[in-house]
Amino acid sequence: MAGATYGAVPPLIGITSGLEAARWADWVREAVLLPVAYQRALERARAVPVLVPPSVRATIPVLIERLDGLIFSGGGDIEPSRYGEEPHEQTGPPQPHRDRFEFALLRAAIDADLPFLAIGRGMQALNVIREGSLIQHLPDVIGGHAHQPSPGRFGRHRVQISATSMLGKTLGDHAEVMSGHHQAVRRLGKGLSTVAWADDQIIEAIELQGHRFGVGVQWHPEEADDPRLIEALVAEARG
Repeated sequence: MAGATYGAVPPLIGITSGLEAARWADWVREAVLLPVAYQRALERARAVPVLVPPSVRATIPVLIERLDGLIFSGGGDIEPSRYGEEPHEQTGPPQPHRDRFEFALLRAAIDADLPFLAIGRGMQALNVIREGSLIQHLPDVIGGHAHQPSPGRFGRHRVQISATSMLGKTLGDHAEVMSGHHQAVRRLGKGLSTVAWADDQIIEAIELQGHRFGVGVQWHPEEADDPRLIEALVAEARG
């Protein structure tokens, strides 16, 4: 970011990303894709963002050793077979390369006690690797589109937060959040705590018990005006 300044030894924060077909000039090629909002949010928090595309598992120990923290970013739906279900007609196409890599990276981050923030798809991945399951299409359960008002756009809604949680100590007992998801946690995974809920009781945030900073949120803090959650990750990574 032009004009950004950093203190001594800013933390390196990896951000997971997807592989998608992209067009530029006369080219249509597979490209590493990540909304720029993640980069800008980390730069505002005085961290150095590092793009982490799906790769071979051999890269994971190097990433864990050299990064100070991780953001598991939003993206497409997780393959339902990973939590023992057949795909719903509204579930997106599988991305096995991304699932494999990010699941392994999440497990390694947990084992290393590396600070991480799991956003959207990232929170769902955290739940699945802990043997949880997902609601594949929220309108089937809540009868509306409150969590994804229209495809490709974020909506706003209120969440209630456990005041004693790590998240609550950062944001307080409630927040207005930017949301755009059609899936959510159904069965909570092992070793996870539910720490935030929407008015319709859909789980909106989880934390990994006993971890230094292992937080998953269903909303998108990188898109909002409130920097506190990103700053809390960066502060923990810097420490």
